[in-house]
Amino acid sequence: MEQIKTDLLVIGAGSGGLSVAAGAVQMGAEVVLLEGHLMGGDCLNFGCVPSKALLASGKVAYTQAHAKAFGVADVVPAVDYAAAKDHVADVIAQIEPNDSVERFESLGVRVIEEYGAFTGPNEVQAGPFSITARRIVIATGSSPMVPPIPGLADVPYLTNETLFELREKPDHLLIIGAGPIGLEMAQAHRRLGCKVTVIEGDKALGRDDPEMAAFVLDALKEEGVQIEENALAAQISEVEGEIRVETQDGRSFAGSHLLVAVGRKPNLDRLNLSAAGIDTTRAGIKVDDSLKTSNRKVYAIGDVTGGKQFTHVAGYHAGVIIRSALFGLPAKQRTDHIPHATYTDPELAQIGPTEAEARETFGDKLEVVRFDLHHNDRLIAERKAKGLIKVMVVKGRPVGVSIAGHQAGEHINLWALAIANKLKMGAVAAMVSPYPTVGEIGKRAAGAYFSPRLFDSAKVKRVVGFVQRWLP
Repeated sequence: MEQIKTDLLVIGAGSGGLSVAAGAVQMGAEVVLLEGHLMGGDCLNFGCVPSKALLASGKVAYTQAHAKAFGVADVVPAVDYAAAKDHVADVIAQIEPNDSVERFESLGVRVIEEYGAFTGPNEVQAGPFSITARRIVIATGSSPMVPPIPGLADVPYLTNETLFELREKPDHLLIIGAGPIGLEMAQAHRRLGCKVTVIEGDKALGRDDPEMAAFVLDALKEEGVQIEENALAAQISEVEGEIRVETQDGRSFAGSHLLVAVGRKPNLDRLNLSAAGIDTTRAGIKVDDSLKTSNRKVYAIGDVTGGKQFTHVAGYHAGVIIRSALFGLPAKQRTDHIPHATYTDPELAQIGPTEAEARETFGDKLEVVRFDLHHNDRLIAERKAKGLIKVMVVKGRPVGVSIAGHQAGEHINLWALAIANKLKMGAVAAMVSPYPTVGEIGKRAAGAYFSPRLFDSAKVKRVVGFVQRWLP
């Protein structure tokens, strides 16, 4: 057993772990990084990157079939599903070097391709190595949750970890779960020529603003995606080569392939956390606002903590703990400035509370500003002018923003900047956007906040009248 002593040990080479390792080693710390599976973690190999690549293939196919409105003849796209998966693999391959063992070793990180398990408060065993570290960061991420539905274990099914290996195009894809992953893959496969049925035990996109979610759900239904809500799967079987899902209320759905997309679970099993005195909850590793565990020498970041499960959150967490672990300075996480997006077409993006959540929190102090995207000239030109932005404002400051429409995930960035820096609506209104751009929607929404104060105010009109009478 080789003994290693280091300043910082990072367990898990996903987005958060890589960010910590790269930042710490470049600031002068000795860093050991453990990864027993794939460098880049879920995001690169099974999540964000491949899903967006497959969505891009579907978007190209959809554009070919819906070009008539632009004066270009519609054509039936000749979809090669295996070639689309080759595109996905190529995208991963182009990004992969950034997350590779070679790159991190070139930075000075010692990379050990083994899983790690605690043997003491600050000791971890990884294969033939015993590692003692001044500080340890757990960044092991999450895996797809497989619900205990009777019969599921007896039929072939896909998760996001196996979907992108599939080479044969599904004739009819059944998807259990109508969250972001389920609906993104539903639209991608529908546009690539598959029949798709989404089976959801509650409401589709149930965590989002219902008014905004409706834009996405209506668009998917128009494209032919069958979305069944309040359909809790009760039994799964394989009958004559078809997979059949029966729901508690008696509905039955049959298809050629089944994708399970009902959520995520933290990767804890291999860690032997009890040896390090690290507490957990049902959601994941328990951390405080500084991302420290019950063992004060150990931090946990990203999905494994059971909080917001997004790649950018893990990256943000990395910045928080580098300040604390490397410099010994106080650093706390916040969540009010964390956006998220669903990358369907149209997209759905949110930061801060939804309208309903904001009304419950702020009551009469809340103002809700709305701007319909059909007023944006660039979107009209692109024939994408469907959607809405809602800004929740308290005492002149945006506290939450919901956007449904073309490139909503891009436009939430402006509001992430505003909320992170506690800017007022006046700062957004003062921005000058080039015309015509889709980005004008942020400025127009801010303008909608000030319009009644300026144009519907009797006081403003009296002041203007007085000035005009006396102005030379």
